[in-house]
Amino acid sequence: MERPVYKYIKEIIAPEHSALIVWDVQRFLVDRVFNKEEFLLNLNKLLSRAREAKMPVIFTKITPMPPGFESPSRKYISSKMKFDLSQVPKEMWDLEIKPRENEIVVNKNTASIFVGTNFELMAKNAGIETLIIAGIATEIGVESTARDASNRGFYTVVVSDSSSSMDKEAHLRALTNMTKLFDVLSTDEVIKNLS
Repeated sequence: MERPVYKYIKEIIAPEHSALIVWDVQRFLVDRVFNKEEFLLNLNKLLSRAREAKMPVIFTKITPMPPGFESPSRKYISSKMKFDLSQVPKEMWDLEIKPRENEIVVNKNTASIFVGTNFELMAKNAGIETLIIAGIATEIGVESTARDASNRGFYTVVVSDSSSSMDKEAHLRALTNMTKLFDVLSTDEVIKNLS
C-alpha cells in the first residue's frame, strides 16, 4: 500500500507525526555562536510552541569517546577546527536549555543523530515521519543530521534562525545548500504552521 505524500508544510510538520531535534545546545557551544541572544530567543520560542503542541522533543549532547578510543581522523578534524574538546571545563558540557522530564537526551559522539545511537529505531517505533531540526552548529551536526534524515526517508525541516554557528558565513552557506534539499523555515514560519 502506497503511503500518502504530504504536500503542504502544515501537513509535513503536523505534531502527531513530527519531532523537534535540539542539536548540541551545550554551554561551551552556545557561548561561541555569532548571534547568541537572537538564537536563544528563537530556540526558546520554537521549543515553547513544540511543547504546547505536545510534539516529542529530543535533545542531543556531544559525548566524547573515552580516552584512547577516539578515532585518529576525528582528532585530526578537531585540530583543523582548532577546538580541543578535552580543554572544555566539565560544567560547560551541560545543556544551556534544560530538557523537561518527558524529553529525551541522546548522547552521541558523531555529527549525525543516526550514527552510533538507537534514534532511528526510536523514531520509527513512535511513528515519527518528520524531523524538525535546530541547534548548533548549522554546517556540522544540523546539516549532517538533516541529510541523513532525508536519506532515511524522513521529511526534514531545518529551522534557520533557531540554528547557529561559530562561523556566520558557514551558517549562511549551509542554509543555502540545504534549501535545495529540504524545507528551511524561520522560527515564525514553523510556529505559524503549527497553529
